[in-house]
Amino acid sequence: MKTEYQEMILILDFGSQYTQLIARRVRELGVFSEIKPFNFSIRKIRELSPRGIILSGGPSSVYNKNAPLVSKELFQLNIPILGICYGLQVIAHLLKGKVERAEHREYGYAQLIIDKAYGLLDNMKSPTTVWMSHGDKLTQSPPDFMTLAHTQNAPYAVICHQTKPVFGIQFHPEVLHTVEGITLLRNFLYKICETRGDWTPHAFVESSVQKIRKQVGDRKVICGLSGGVDSTVAAALVYKAIGDQLTCIFVDNGLLRFGEADEVKTVFRNYFTMNFVFVDAAQQFLSRLQGVTNPEQKRKIIGEVFIRVFEQAAKQNDDAEFLVQGTLYPDVIESVSIKGPSAVIKTHHNVGGLPEKMHLKIIEPLRDLFKDEARQIGRELNVPDEIISRHPFPGPGLAVRILGEITEKRLEILRKADKIYIEELKKSNWYHKIWQAFAVYLPVKSVGVMGDERTYDSVIALRAVTSEDAMTADWAKLPHDILSTVSNRIINEVSGVNRVVYDISSKPPSTIEWE
Repeated sequence: MKTEYQEMILILDFGSQYTQLIARRVRELGVFSEIKPFNFSIRKIRELSPRGIILSGGPSSVYNKNAPLVSKELFQLNIPILGICYGLQVIAHLLKGKVERAEHREYGYAQLIIDKAYGLLDNMKSPTTVWMSHGDKLTQSPPDFMTLAHTQNAPYAVICHQTKPVFGIQFHPEVLHTVEGITLLRNFLYKICETRGDWTPHAFVESSVQKIRKQVGDRKVICGLSGGVDSTVAAALVYKAIGDQLTCIFVDNGLLRFGEADEVKTVFRNYFTMNFVFVDAAQQFLSRLQGVTNPEQKRKIIGEVFIRVFEQAAKQNDDAEFLVQGTLYPDVIESVSIKGPSAVIKTHHNVGGLPEKMHLKIIEPLRDLFKDEARQIGRELNVPDEIISRHPFPGPGLAVRILGEITEKRLEILRKADKIYIEELKKSNWYHKIWQAFAVYLPVKSVGVMGDERTYDSVIALRAVTSEDAMTADWAKLPHDILSTVSNRIINEVSGVNRVVYDISSKPPSTIEWE
């Protein structure tokens, strides 16, 4: 079970909304990180042999009966440990410190006063601004621990064992609100864990190419392309490894953005010059979606039709033994909760395979990566920037951006509106400042006045969010003049629309997509 990467940091997840952000920050500092549930066994931890372990925050209280905890044996492994917020409280609780409910929940900025500026806190200023988010606090430090820093409300804001590399901090260094959080994490990685920092796009590509060649040998591979970043980068990586053994199949489901199908054909036929099969199945998808309004049913139908169409196209390559999928790390996290049973928010389009009767082994070369890392790999592989920089696009396509029934007319309206929106964002240099932007067709009619005549036409909603990994997102504060231009153009240039609205919801509680 030893990780394929030379060095790694293991993150044990106690349910924090910031756990994925911890993993990203570690990787940004050049060290591979992996998230496992808090009850990941000691045996498996030994097999992984991580250079360090981070205990995440979480919503629980350590003194409750069924609170999530780690085994005390963890502290006997002689592996550096950093507990963040709830992770600090886990360390204190298990090692005979005292954690109690705070009189007032501390949420927001605090000033950290450093008492001993070395090791974990080396090169940090005092005072320095940190971000707190906790309802419990440490009221008695465990035996053999010393205090390195405090705040006005947290007397033990940073603690460490006197002889072992075990540290606990009450604040969140992974969030941007903690001004010197990256410095603290760098100290943990490089001074405490003594990592080298070998996690780079080039190293990932070289490692992946060797792994894919070993896995595939001289056998054939097929890849289902969507035209988005994930599947394109996955295909480019596998192509670098095995060349003409790969055949890419692109199914046009009729639910793509304006001109997208032609762009995909151009890139894969002219740029990569790889084996490429184009299947126009738009009518098959649209006929099955006729009259369907439930978003989960839409997803299910699109998945079923895709499988049938893909199977048919794959028959021409019936000697293929592997299927490439562009699965990313957040896909796995969202679809199968690493924290145990959880409510299904929506069926994710990237996780899960084709029917077992196809007998295809799955290759997921990007499964360990976040979206921005996949883009870095794409640049390393010289994938054209018009694909690498493209905003995320859902597998079901415009079907989940048209609320209600999917019709040819609604698709035409939405494509034109979305095209105008993206054009103006690029023209104003805002496109690359935001994570994702798109238009949504709403199944409502609105009264308007155009040319002194009453209209009763459709409404388009505009969505734009800022994010780092799509696990959380905030609505983008686009300048009013851009929104005004987009609205005017859509209403004037797209027949059937007389009103444009802007979505100012964040995730959570909303999702990025509307369905």
